[in-house]
Amino acid sequence: MTTKIGIIGLGLMGGSLSIALKETSDKFYFIGLDHNPQHCAQALALGLVDEVIGTLDEISSCDIIFLTVPVDSIIAISQQFKDLDDKCTIIDFGSTKEKISNSIPKETRKNFVTAHPMTGTEKFGPSAAVADLYKDKVVVLCDMHKSGKYQQEVAKKLFNDLKMKLVFMDAKEHDRHAAFISHMPHALSYALANAVMKQEARASIIALAGGGFKDMSRIAKSSPNMWEDIFRQNKENLLEAINVFQSELKKCQKMVEKEEWKNLNVWMKEANTLHDILD
Repeated sequence: MTTKIGIIGLGLMGGSLSIALKETSDKFYFIGLDHNPQHCAQALALGLVDEVIGTLDEISSCDIIFLTVPVDSIIAISQQFKDLDDKCTIIDFGSTKEKISNSIPKETRKNFVTAHPMTGTEKFGPSAAVADLYKDKVVVLCDMHKSGKYQQEVAKKLFNDLKMKLVFMDAKEHDRHAAFISHMPHALSYALANAVMKQEARASIIALAGGGFKDMSRIAKSSPNMWEDIFRQNKENLLEAINVFQSELKKCQKMVEKEEWKNLNVWMKEANTLHDILD
């Protein structure tokens, strides 16, 4: 039997998901919904979806629905679903989880699985979609006790089929970790880009910007609208993460000012050990 999969949000995440799922089964039929008509047309032209519809009511009949839209939109959309089939599974891909998890109406909460695939690029739109965006990446599944047993199994099978690494976590705990590991680095990248542009001429940036600067500033190309929503929803955790970072930067500043080079070297070596974890 064909499984109808609805994707709300036909950008990088939704488009890449469609490509990846097509590689796991030929039994899927993809239905797309996006407020941007250009995205809808591109998604159809690229074969990311089989058809595009215009309302939530039309997509509610799908067996599985993915919400790959900004976090504020996830909350708004989640509150509009009514009279869902008992086996309908809705999976959101929001980068924050606590407010989303707590905002889903109790009548439909069992239909939802709140997930955060720890992946992405600075690009957006259907044309940015790639086949391997999810492969070997972590997906954090939050507050699974609030999801129906059937929905839990559907989500776990889908993510396993995508060859993702499943991590289970409380939504509140997730948001604090995400603030340090994902959200704060985005804030720093935006700050770095603005600091350099306010001090350096365009010609100097082009001439001197090497790989390190490009790596650190790359995610400053990410969608401001999407990241504004994320920063708003995870405000308290983000501010804590920024304060911790500022404390470390102040240490560096003082050691340089006082020419404490040995202490600076030790501080840098401590930072080196991060890649003992990551590599």
